Amino acid sequence: MSIVVNLYYTGTNGNARKFAEEMENSGTADLIRAENGNERYEYFLPMNDPETVLLIDIWKDQEAIDIHHASPMMQRIAQLREKYDLHMRAERYITDEDGIPDSDTKFIKK
Repeated sequence: MSIVVNLYYTGTNGNARKFAEEMENSGTADLIRAENGNERYEYFLPMNDPETVLLIDIWKDQEAIDIHHASPMMQRIAQLREKYDLHMRAERYITDEDGIPDSDTKFIKK
């Protein structure tokens, strides 16, 4: 089981994208990826909303998330969110331990 958190960062004047670019270019995103329990930390750009960036953030378990939230890294992230005046929406999911059912694999080209 893993915990998937989808964070939607929304701003104006391209600020959400600028935030994601600064997270990547400053090395902050790589530091998060290197944290114990982080399984994925990746930004995506929705095709129909140029003012939003989606972060897919996957953690091994709640303990790993709690440790991340208590780390000094969160202060840096909060500062950047404020700098770019971003608003957020979050979705949280638990991964399916059984994986993709055989009935669905026929729709996936590898």
